[in-house]
Amino acid sequence: MRTAYSVETVRAAERKLMAELPEGALMQRAAAGLAAACAGLLGRTSGTRIVLLVGSGDNGGDALYAGARLARRGAAVTAVLLAPDRAHPGGTEALRAAGGRTVDGPSAADPARVMAGARLVLDGIVGIGGRGGLRPDARIWAQAAREAGARVVAVDLPSGVEAGTGEVAGEAVHADATVTFGTYKPGLLVDPAAGRAGALRLVDIGLAPHLPEQPDLEALQHADVAALLPVPAAESDKYRRGVVGVVAGSARYPGAAVLAVAGAFGGGAGAVRYVGPAADAVIARFPETLVHAGPPHKAGRVQAWVVGPGLGDGPDARRALDDVLDSDVPVLVDADGLRLLDGDRVGARRAATLLTPHAGEAAALLGASREDVEARRLDSVRRLAGEFRASVLLKGSTTLVADGTGGPVRVNPTGTGWLATAGSGDVLSGLTGSLLAAGLGVVDAGSAAAYLHGLAARFAAGHGGAPVRASQVARALPAAWRSVRG
Repeated sequence: MRTAYSVETVRAAERKLMAELPEGALMQRAAAGLAAACAGLLGRTSGTRIVLLVGSGDNGGDALYAGARLARRGAAVTAVLLAPDRAHPGGTEALRAAGGRTVDGPSAADPARVMAGARLVLDGIVGIGGRGGLRPDARIWAQAAREAGARVVAVDLPSGVEAGTGEVAGEAVHADATVTFGTYKPGLLVDPAAGRAGALRLVDIGLAPHLPEQPDLEALQHADVAALLPVPAAESDKYRRGVVGVVAGSARYPGAAVLAVAGAFGGGAGAVRYVGPAADAVIARFPETLVHAGPPHKAGRVQAWVVGPGLGDGPDARRALDDVLDSDVPVLVDADGLRLLDGDRVGARRAATLLTPHAGEAAALLGASREDVEARRLDSVRRLAGEFRASVLLKGSTTLVADGTGGPVRVNPTGTGWLATAGSGDVLSGLTGSLLAAGLGVVDAGSAAAYLHGLAARFAAGHGGAPVRASQVARALPAAWRSVRG
């Protein structure tokens, strides 16, 4: 599992660690790991041209000391000092002593000439304390690096992104890889900043003993998801495996019901009960489904409900939602159900509730703009969970799951742009509901389902990627399940 901590937590841990070490030792640890990572990326260091973009803080010092190590390995290293009077003095001296050279960034006449022939550019402009986008001088050099075609490696995080939130308030470096120190930062895992970080490499600098037990963010990996997924035992029957109820679809949107049921079967439910007007379409595709005309409370025993996909906004839809919310089992509310939602009623429920909005639906619930939600995804999911006193799965380029109690926010790493297709959210709802019915908690069910869902989309899209339909994502769920467990 990847874990991330807030900027304040990281700074406090660094202060404690530095108090135990000789002066400058922590920076040397970071520089050694950074240099090793860069050498690994290059394959051959000797004779390679490397350019360092150096700001005024410790981030620039890390880049300078790493540059000195690479210069001693035979690399031709040039450091562009964007604040010459405030560049780290020890790092600057070490680079020059190792045979590297420095350039005054603000007065350099031709950044393209400095970058010419560079195979690697180290972004050491701004560290975790940076706010706002890149300053004009830095923008010029970052653009020159991209135009030169060099591989850009960010030091700790791409300059210009917000380390603690994942926001990007202006221009930011687009890195091919990021070498981060001690622990991941939220901005490396949450879009839009995560989309600028490239491949992530974590360097251990001894910070772990000084970090709290509970992180701010968690990103599951295969082993974590495998440990969560329910596996039937020899004595299992369909009720022990979980029965999920699906209230979805309408005369206008029968496909939403079919896709939600498909996701539910892909999540390993022992049985799926469907309640709604699309029973014929559901049975035609999944004859195993138990169907009922409604109301939901008369449909039979379930361990969790999914309500909302394609439900419409008429009085029948509202009555169905209210009926489900009156139950004493976990409830997932999606799509049309979110538009009909009464926040006070959700907060008063004793059983768990999981809301699964996309950015547009989240914006409507928060009274904000879609653009604001997408720019501040981490803040938005926490606000939603707090205001509705429910768990929230915020879908999107980075799917986030928050429980509203101050626990770690889960970040899904398997998402892909190919999931931006009609009906994919319906599949995710059914899949998540199935895991809820199997007994997983809301955060575990939401994050495991998002992981499988993203993986299934990648399998369906194939090597290199290709357009996929939501039904293809549903059919790929067993392969995703096997991949995780295998």
